[in-house]
Amino acid sequence: MIIAPSTSLIDVELPSDVVWYAQPGSQQLFFSVPYEVFEVLLEGTRGGGKTDCLIMDFARECGLGFGAEWTGYLFKRTNPELLDVIRKCRKWLPKMFPGIHFRQKPYFECVWPGGETLMCRHMGVEEDYLDVHGSSVGWIGWEELTNWPTPVLFLKCMSLIRSSHPEVARRKRVRATTNPGGPGHNWVRERYNLPVKRNQIILGDDKAMAAKWMQAEDMKSETITKPRLRMAIFSDIRENAIFMNSDPDYLDGLKQDAGSAAQYKAWVYGDWNIVSGGMFDDVWHQNTHWIKPFEIPGDWMINRSFDWGDSKPFSVGWWAQSNGNDVKLANGKWVSTVRGDLFRIGEWYGWNGQPNQGSRLTSTEIAEGMIERELGLKIYHRCVAGPADTSIFSGFDGKASIAIEMSRPVRRANGRQYRGITWTQARKGPNSREPGWSIMRKALKNAIRGDRPRERPGLFVFDRCDQWARTVPVLPRDLKHPDDVDTEAEDHPADESRYRVIEVGAGLTHGTTLGDR
Repeated sequence: MIIAPSTSLIDVELPSDVVWYAQPGSQQLFFSVPYEVFEVLLEGTRGGGKTDCLIMDFARECGLGFGAEWTGYLFKRTNPELLDVIRKCRKWLPKMFPGIHFRQKPYFECVWPGGETLMCRHMGVEEDYLDVHGSSVGWIGWEELTNWPTPVLFLKCMSLIRSSHPEVARRKRVRATTNPGGPGHNWVRERYNLPVKRNQIILGDDKAMAAKWMQAEDMKSETITKPRLRMAIFSDIRENAIFMNSDPDYLDGLKQDAGSAAQYKAWVYGDWNIVSGGMFDDVWHQNTHWIKPFEIPGDWMINRSFDWGDSKPFSVGWWAQSNGNDVKLANGKWVSTVRGDLFRIGEWYGWNGQPNQGSRLTSTEIAEGMIERELGLKIYHRCVAGPADTSIFSGFDGKASIAIEMSRPVRRANGRQYRGITWTQARKGPNSREPGWSIMRKALKNAIRGDRPRERPGLFVFDRCDQWARTVPVLPRDLKHPDDVDTEAEDHPADESRYRVIEVGAGLTHGTTLGDR
């Protein structure tokens, strides 16, 4: 028997046939959300019992007479990830539903005596969606939602949720679980406005989001007659009394196993402001690296870096490099710098407002936009060529390369002609990514002032560079190649920053301070 009440079960004697019940706190809130809330994410710390809740949310509608009308998909990104879900289905469901049986091929399915079916399968690439396109289900569950680097498959599968059965149609829904972290950390955080809107129902605008994501101009004028509701519920391991009583040392183990303070916050507190085990979370100190803009000294070099993107975002960064002189900060305080210190003073991110989706601007439009921004920053006449993605230097089918197209003069609306944007080729030789990330980590670490004055050049970011702050500090490592970042994550500002930091190169191991502060 499943019990999912909306009131506390503390000090209540449960029936002898109860196999599983929702515990007080987030589990009970999860099951008490009305069906009108189409989409619910159960997120938070490790060990909160989120996977069990996901399985039970489908199972609680079984045996009510819907039969084969009540079917659902439970998705993980890859097949190996399904093993824990399958184990839990085999553990709980036969005790609750005598007569239930399991089919293993081609995918694992739980089939109830009345015909209800839960299909557990992977959903990792476009071809996986094509396998299920056209099917109709009343329920879809997503396990570890941040494992998907973009919301494309998540949004596409919404079309599968439909039913001609009135009562099933009333109960149709999407449910998901996750912890902070993973390649999809940013889009999940933004979709559910985490952590600001935890445990609050918010309006969804899926058609508008899909229009932006797919760049479908003819959809942007569509209106939504009934916006979908969604919410995120915070799950805390400390609420899971059953687990904590059976394994009281688990929390202490997490404290010892966490590789960094950021990872500890993610595992134990469900902190969305960091990523556990990320490439930079242990060397990013916002109070140190995130600074107010100041006037760039006239004898500092200013240049730009560029990561090309069309269907994916492009990213431009503008940089000032210190010659070691003192500098006056925005608050009027004079501080010393180290020769080679890099300051990211501006940026332009070419996206459509949805994570990892490009604006599809042409190379000429990008060059024009860069000139406009350099004029606005009052650096146009000082800014020199900097490193760009090597792909822009190759022509195709007899056409000029992107680099050549961007270098052509630009005439603005005021009639004035401006020189085009020029680049140098970034150092992108074989096996250059991992050393590049190592150099970038070193630059961030060098910026942190310890007991002694800084001696090596560091990396700092002006607080108007919102896209850098949104994407880089939370960038996850590749699980198979931990010295590289997950290339399916939103890594474009990080890539062009890597190109620029590599230019400083060996200087990161030593520097010179000309000033006296």
